[in-house]
Amino acid sequence: MVRWQKWLMLVVFLLASTSIAVAQDGASEQGWYSVNALNSGLGQAPELVDRRTPREAMRTFRNLTEQGEFEAAAHVLNLNDLSLPQQRKRGAQLAERLATILQRGKWLQISELPSRQDGSVSGSASQGSQARPAGRTIELASLDTPDHMYDIRLGRYKAGDASPVWLVTPESVAGITALYETYGPREFEKYIPERLKASLGLLKIWEWIALPLVLLAIAMIGKGVHALLGTIKPLIPSGSRSIFVEKIRVPMALIVMSLVTQAMLNYIVSFSAVATTTLRVLLFAVLAWGAGAMALRLVDTIMLKMTRRMVGDIDDTKSQDDRKLLTTLYAIRRVVILVSVTVVTIYVLGQVRLFESLGLSILASASVLAVLVGIAGQAVLGNILSSFQLSLAKPVRVGDLVYFEGQWCHVEGIFFTFIRLKIWNERRLVVPVMYFASKPFENMSAKEAKEYRCVELTLHLSADIEKIREKFVEFAKAEEDVIEHHKLFCCITAQNTHTQVISCYLMASDPISSWMVEASVREKLLAFVRDDHPEWWPRDVVVLSRHDIAQGHGEESSEASP
Repeated sequence: MVRWQKWLMLVVFLLASTSIAVAQDGASEQGWYSVNALNSGLGQAPELVDRRTPREAMRTFRNLTEQGEFEAAAHVLNLNDLSLPQQRKRGAQLAERLATILQRGKWLQISELPSRQDGSVSGSASQGSQARPAGRTIELASLDTPDHMYDIRLGRYKAGDASPVWLVTPESVAGITALYETYGPREFEKYIPERLKASLGLLKIWEWIALPLVLLAIAMIGKGVHALLGTIKPLIPSGSRSIFVEKIRVPMALIVMSLVTQAMLNYIVSFSAVATTTLRVLLFAVLAWGAGAMALRLVDTIMLKMTRRMVGDIDDTKSQDDRKLLTTLYAIRRVVILVSVTVVTIYVLGQVRLFESLGLSILASASVLAVLVGIAGQAVLGNILSSFQLSLAKPVRVGDLVYFEGQWCHVEGIFFTFIRLKIWNERRLVVPVMYFASKPFENMSAKEAKEYRCVELTLHLSADIEKIREKFVEFAKAEEDVIEHHKLFCCITAQNTHTQVISCYLMASDPISSWMVEASVREKLLAFVRDDHPEWWPRDVVVLSRHDIAQGHGEESSEASP
């Protein structure tokens, strides 16, 4: 009997637990907070106050506050945490302050709020036509103060048998005072006439007047900074420092303009959210660009100083370490540019809430966008990647001498999308990096700059190779750029019926010098043959006898044969 009672009690307990769970699930599925009363201290809400959906609640709040009906707008706030006398006394003030916070802190897109009573959002075709699940709260904004971060949210509340309504949550109402100290009007706005505080489009009338004046003042400050640096420059000794000061005049002016404007927005003047948000995004972009430009100018100045001090003219006569260091600096320059652009782009996209506004549609079409970007930017991206490849692998360095498509060139600079080559005749050849990297080229400076050259002479078979060898060694040793004299070499490398080819090898310190030495030694050898042994020149031979007529004797032949 006792055992049967235990089993009965267990079954009753399980049934009770299931009933409680079902009841709780049903309450949660209702999607509202049950309260005994709502804003009893404010009295009955006017008929024009529509709070059935989040969109209508905030549209009603905005319309009422723009018309100055703050007592009616207070019905959109959940003031249950306040006593009944405090609700009536402070309701209108809290509504006015919240309107100011939303106007100056964040531009609220009311059309993006849910239009259903349960707060759910209809899904698009790309989302399978499914609605986002309903919730009891919806976030309107998340705003920062010097001490804390506050969320402004809408909540769904039901009092007794009344229909559920959407109100600003009590937690959000509690943070209005702190937010108002940060986003509320500044001291000088007390002196603005009331007629200028009326709205005109997205901004108020006084804001349309103040914005151009603020921008003009900031422009004058930037011009002053630019002029001040120009005045300081002559006082600095000439060299890399003065060059750096000249290069940073514009970036420094932009940085000062950005910092002054942000300080002005924080402590002196406060505009509406649409103007403030736009200005802050632009100001941070300008600040980031200015800082990146200054870093880039610093790298450029260091590169110029090192080029002048260690490398000199951009050629391959300097050590490999100097050329490698200069190539690394060019790579650092590109990294600075890439990081600056990436940081500014990410911040700007984050501030304009691009990904929030597009939502999952961007993620759904990410593959399509990737294909489009890949096709459209294939050449640019390919050049950028090839540029980094050249900078990291260093098959060619700044200052190297290369033989590229029939031209002797010094590598003058490796940039993001192109490589600049200095041709021997002082002209510049600009080649896309990807094209340069995909073509074979001869790097004359890959290991050592010195190079063997060959002077070839085609002379008659009677030419004396020993005399030519002596003269070649004499002429080669007289040249300053010829090195390693023990490697001088002269020999006959080919011959035919009437002529022989004499090849003379020499080594010079670099390819350009070796080419010039080759030409000089060739000229001297040809002058020696012309002046001292003209009989060594190649000639057509007519055989008149069995012996060479040049010897002055021999039996004449009865017939001449060519």
